Amino acid sequence: MSLTRRHFAGLCAALGTLPMAPLASALGAPAFLSAYRDENGDYGVAALDDMGALLFTERLPGRGHDTVCAPNGQTAITFARRPGRFALAIDLKDRNIPYAFEAAPNRHFYGHGFFSPDGRLLYATENAYEDERGVIGIYDVEAGYQRIGEFDTHGIGPHEAILMADKRTIAVANGGILTHPDFPRWKLNLANMVPSLAYIDLETGDLQELVALPPSLHQLSIRHMAQAGDRSIWFGGQFEGTRAEIVPLIGRHRRGSEIELINLPDPALSRLNHYIASVKASADGERIAVTSSRGNMAYVLDAIDHRIIESIPLTDVSGCAPLGNHFCFTTGQGALRGTRDTQLDLSFDNHLTGLLGVA
Repeated sequence: MSLTRRHFAGLCAALGTLPMAPLASALGAPAFLSAYRDENGDYGVAALDDMGALLFTERLPGRGHDTVCAPNGQTAITFARRPGRFALAIDLKDRNIPYAFEAAPNRHFYGHGFFSPDGRLLYATENAYEDERGVIGIYDVEAGYQRIGEFDTHGIGPHEAILMADKRTIAVANGGILTHPDFPRWKLNLANMVPSLAYIDLETGDLQELVALPPSLHQLSIRHMAQAGDRSIWFGGQFEGTRAEIVPLIGRHRRGSEIELINLPDPALSRLNHYIASVKASADGERIAVTSSRGNMAYVLDAIDHRIIESIPLTDVSGCAPLGNHFCFTTGQGALRGTRDTQLDLSFDNHLTGLLGVA
């Protein structure tokens, strides 16, 4: 159910925060969106232009994670970070008062989602925590984001889900980690995790294909993904095993085959510090960028021969978005590296959403 500003203020108060600040006037069209934390410890989502200048901000009632844009470029949705239950719909065109809505009872968001090709439905990865299973919640945009159903993800802990280039198949990263909001950031099943990639029919919810990592890598939680130009899925993992182990963190999968792990040179792999924060493909699909906030490093890889094209040392780098056939990066220190390097008094959160090329 969509909420008025008064109702949203009540939601914010219930979550122990203040209601949002009004929109600032924009200087131009937004090119990037990112959740952030400001110097006062308040959370919001920021809109930036293609040169990294701050256009406007919207307050959030808690920490945000990823933002997804509608196909027409007019609306963006920022999801709460796990185990948050709020989502905020922002009007990018007319700058009307945003709408807030919540996850269903006994569900919480995992921070990611996507729109249907026609923009009429919103899909969100969610935790059905009482049943210990992952689902994709389905929301009717024209009905004020009313939740109208869900699909099973055939795994635990679905994190990022994307709509593939065929516009019919959902690719889901089932991270494999069991959580419950009564224990907000605890990982309850590290001994028997089963990370997997699931391919689901957008219209029917039917499972098309499910592939899992080998048992030796059962603690490599698959979290983020992107589709390359050859329609293979690239993913990044976060390793929950012992710190002394060095395991591959990046993988690639073609439908109908086994998962292929990308073997980076040992020094480069060690720099990632067991953690991939974001995975994005360039506009032409020929390059894949991965970031590691724990390793203070980003790499750009060739999607065909898998070699490292560019190494980018950047403190607390996490957010990444395509900038044509190159990439823009953001950090928890407020840095943005793209068309030009800028510095803001914000702590950017995990993800950066690019709007360039959106209708």
